[in-house]
Amino acid sequence: MKNTIKLFSLLLITVLLVAGCTQAAPPVEEPEVSDQPLRVAIVTPSSMNDLAFSQSISDAMQALQKEMGEGKLEYVYSENMFVVDDAAAAIRSYAQQGFDIILAHGSQYGSSVQEIAPDFTNTVFACGTTVDTFDMPNVHASETASDEGGFVNGVMAALLTETKVIGVVGPIETGDAKLYIDGFAAGVKSVDPEIDVRVTYIGSFSDVALAAEAATTHLSAGADVLTGSAQMVIGAIGKAKEAGAYWFGTQADQTSFAPDVVVASQVYHWEVILREIFALRQDGVLGGETFAATLDNGGQVIKINPDLDLGQDVLDEAKRVIQEIIDQTISIP
Repeated sequence: MKNTIKLFSLLLITVLLVAGCTQAAPPVEEPEVSDQPLRVAIVTPSSMNDLAFSQSISDAMQALQKEMGEGKLEYVYSENMFVVDDAAAAIRSYAQQGFDIILAHGSQYGSSVQEIAPDFTNTVFACGTTVDTFDMPNVHASETASDEGGFVNGVMAALLTETKVIGVVGPIETGDAKLYIDGFAAGVKSVDPEIDVRVTYIGSFSDVALAAEAATTHLSAGADVLTGSAQMVIGAIGKAKEAGAYWFGTQADQTSFAPDVVVASQVYHWEVILREIFALRQDGVLGGETFAATLDNGGQVIKINPDLDLGQDVLDEAKRVIQEIIDQTISIP
């Protein structure tokens, strides 16, 4: 009995010694999951419901907010920032407030971003439409291949015109507006080189009255189809509606403004690009990338008005051209 007690005591001492000499396993660190929403600030040159450039970014943010779920994405915006100095002040203010990402939605804001971004190295700045990141580690750039949708719209316009005169109302000859207009003209000419494509750049992104005046001039010259790019085209669409002339839109779906004449709109889906920018930030990449919205990646979509009787031949040709652009079997001049 005494031997048993001694043996038990020795075993107990041994266990205690081993336990005392053995280091406890370090606690497993759970990865930090932030419950804070992603905070995005947007600066736009026009109203967020302009049926054009600014609305396209508004629609994208609403889509992403719904996609990411409640409380995951917050955004604020400063609209109608036609004056670049005012836009620069808004961009700097948002950076000072600690927003995670600032979208400078307009190529005219590039110089402001170039000046402000170095002062806020932990903030993501995204500038569009442009391909220039200014070689800065916290600046992304984005553009749209708007000549693609322009080409598709031009093909349909050529098939629908009866007078063989088509009018184009442009803002300033730059950026996605010029790309769209050049692509549109190329699409028309690919169907019928004899069609007269009359292009007018009014020198402004915002002058609705001047856009209406340019549209009236085209209609007086016999145009029965019109198109145009940028925020001021509301004036031109109004004139197309009055005259019963077909209209082709870009940037946002413009059907609701004139459902009797809007044939199709090239719609920008910026969410395709913004998803990548958000994901890169999560991975610690704050800038240096250039993105493009295309028909192939879904960053651009041709929205055809289902209530217009266009004829199956027009619809089939549009579908064919879209697919050939995606397949890169069509080269847009």
